[in-house]
Amino acid sequence: MVELKSPQKDAYQLILEAIDTGVYKPGSRLVESELAERFGVSRTPIREALQRLETQSLLTRDGRSLIVASLDHSQLSELYVVRGELEGLAARLAARHATPEEKRVLRDMLESDRRLQNDPEAMARANRRFHKQIHLASHNRYLVQQLDLVHRSMALLASTSIAAEGRTVDTLEEHERIVRAIEEGDGDAADAALREHISQAFVIRLRLDAEAEDGHI
Repeated sequence: MVELKSPQKDAYQLILEAIDTGVYKPGSRLVESELAERFGVSRTPIREALQRLETQSLLTRDGRSLIVASLDHSQLSELYVVRGELEGLAARLAARHATPEEKRVLRDMLESDRRLQNDPEAMARANRRFHKQIHLASHNRYLVQQLDLVHRSMALLASTSIAAEGRTVDTLEEHERIVRAIEEGDGDAADAALREHISQAFVIRLRLDAEAEDGHI
């Protein structure tokens, strides 16, 4: 029997995933030799990945060093505006084009995620999977590409809004409204429900940032 090997992730994916999962947070310095050792790859693909991430503004220069970029208030606001528009469109298209199987997957995800209410980190990962499934259910490759770019920038946020007290319960209720609208083929309701979901996440994000700033005064 031929053993099927899972495809190996390249250096770019490995570094991006480490940023996305908080291994490297905004302000963290990335060093070629350390990354090569951590991921078990040579320095050449690491160097190329770092250059690519810098081009995408996920990394920035601090003197001669590369550090994980951070988002200021204006950038954060701009990101959430674009995210709300694109995510709403994805939900609208999913309501129109999702197959019965895709709707079933969304429903199963939602029911499974209810068990994660006391685990914000697991819930944050589940939330990303949930949104990605809606993107795919839109059946619009260009929209999926743009949403991938947006979610790549979301990795620059130091923490997830889901970590806020009570946010996991609210997130599940918002997801329920989104899934129900998609199941019913109601594009207007799906669009509105997902935009409201993003809006609520933005409010929590602003509150967390304000509290963080207050703590430094």
